[in-house]
Amino acid sequence: MSLNYIEKANLEARDDVEPQETVTAWLRAFGQALASGDETVVASLFEDDGNWRDVLAFTWHLTPNVGAKDIAKGLVARQPVIQAQGFEISPNRTQPRRVKRLGRDCIEAIYRFETKVGRGEGALRLVPALEGGGAADHKAWVISTSLEELKGFEEKIGVRRPSGAAYSRNFGGDNWEGVRRKAQDYEHRDPTVLVIGGAQAGLSVAARLNQIGVDTLVVEKWPRIGDSWRKRYHSLALHNSIRVNNLPYMPFPPTWPNYIPKDMLGTWFEVYAQVMEINHWTNTEFTKGTWDEKAKCWIATLKHADGTERVMRPRHIVFANGVSSYPLIPEIPGIDTFKGEVVHSEGIDSGAPYAGKRAIVIGTGSSGNDLALDLHSFGCHTTIVQRGSTTVVSIDPSAKLNYALYDEGSSIEDCDLIATATTPPMVIKAYQLAVKRMMELDKDMIEGLKGIGFKFDVGEDGTGHQMKYRRRGGGYNLDAGSSELMIQGKIGLLQNETIERYCPEGALLKDGTVVPADVIVLATGYFPQGELVHRALGEEMAGRIGPIWGEDKDGDLANMFKRTPQEGVWFIAGSLTQVRIYSKYLALQIKAAEEGLVDTNPFA
Repeated sequence: MSLNYIEKANLEARDDVEPQETVTAWLRAFGQALASGDETVVASLFEDDGNWRDVLAFTWHLTPNVGAKDIAKGLVARQPVIQAQGFEISPNRTQPRRVKRLGRDCIEAIYRFETKVGRGEGALRLVPALEGGGAADHKAWVISTSLEELKGFEEKIGVRRPSGAAYSRNFGGDNWEGVRRKAQDYEHRDPTVLVIGGAQAGLSVAARLNQIGVDTLVVEKWPRIGDSWRKRYHSLALHNSIRVNNLPYMPFPPTWPNYIPKDMLGTWFEVYAQVMEINHWTNTEFTKGTWDEKAKCWIATLKHADGTERVMRPRHIVFANGVSSYPLIPEIPGIDTFKGEVVHSEGIDSGAPYAGKRAIVIGTGSSGNDLALDLHSFGCHTTIVQRGSTTVVSIDPSAKLNYALYDEGSSIEDCDLIATATTPPMVIKAYQLAVKRMMELDKDMIEGLKGIGFKFDVGEDGTGHQMKYRRRGGGYNLDAGSSELMIQGKIGLLQNETIERYCPEGALLKDGTVVPADVIVLATGYFPQGELVHRALGEEMAGRIGPIWGEDKDGDLANMFKRTPQEGVWFIAGSLTQVRIYSKYLALQIKAAEEGLVDTNPFA
């Protein structure tokens, strides 16, 4: 089937064409082209440098593709198996509209489709191939294909919610409390999925798995759900707005503050676990796991706070222990001779005990700066030591730029779907554009920091703090006010290379002077998420799985939210926004694996 045939049969060009007509015509042409199996015809519907990101629907993986030929090849190769059809504008979503994305005017739409095993939706961006072109002249610049639900295993929400007959008015039998207690005890069964970590990532994926009927247990090493946030430093609050931070199914109350304090968030997590009926064991640590190839399950050892152990045999382990795991304490010359207190940032709650004293904070990331600010607020004479160049961004207005999509009036569900459409090259471009604007907004702060000798950068390719987080989980400060205090000289700044070593009194500089201190705070970061894999699963298994977080060969996050080279191992981590979005797709992959629906191996 030729492109000319498709245009004449399905695309009626009009100079004044409306977005809805343009999208409808393109989707009709796309569906017919895909059914034809002709790569040339499919490719002709895309810009030469078009972008396609598949989220499970075609490839059962998170798969970015760039370039019309590669996109067409990938789509056509999988179409006979997945049998995609019914491409049309999603009726209950944000309707097609003209927008500007990455500096380009385009028509953006959310559409839906079906496959052999599920229902999907995607984001589509069309641009005119010719100046002033009508519907026939639009090509796809961006398209995503996301699997949103599996047929026969839909989420038990809304009209599909459970009846409650198992415990409602169950005279003589268990009520809801009794059913929940037995479900959570795991006295005579093992969970299908064992989730390690009970913060935003673990709770989100557990909630998703619950709704599609997968028995899931979350284990948390702290005494209470939410303690992983409660036990962090006194002044901590989320650095991005509440509007982007909802967990699945339960938005935060409209009365809550824009930037949520850590204890408030910890309480919400505890409530969420109860209300969402998430089976969880606290005071429980995952210490060892061995894969049973014959039985296709894990032999997982769980250690309780009282020293007792329980061995379980889940088929899947989800590591939800955070981008940062165990405290990282580097070799610091002379630190062992210091007579005062040395504490890692994880172990300091508040600056109050250090009122009137002197502190050295080693590290210029967000934690180091926030702790320095807290110490200063209690009258502690504070000096920050900078070990490496740092990206500094104001929380408001600059850091807000990366979430501008969520301010456009669409629902959070629509924004989440649109956000998944971005391929790695588009991510780079988006952050580069945002950084240019951030530099303008933060000009005075940046010049002030440079003026006192602060080493400032915007990332290796001008992508700023977001790509630093994506690539290595640190190296930036979302500024809450410490920068201005450094510029004013109210918080001191030392460059690490000016320090000869640490001594009993504090920091001995190369010029022979001493910066005195009563406490040294090590804001030196954490081991990455994969450290637990090394410790609990062993070096051989860790090597088989490969890197976790950071960029993979496609530019996506390595081994995150998708199948890994080791069967039955999954990873989820990141911001509340990330885990809300990708918990759905991780849960769908596990359910599909359990039901035998997966038909391709991305590692073959």
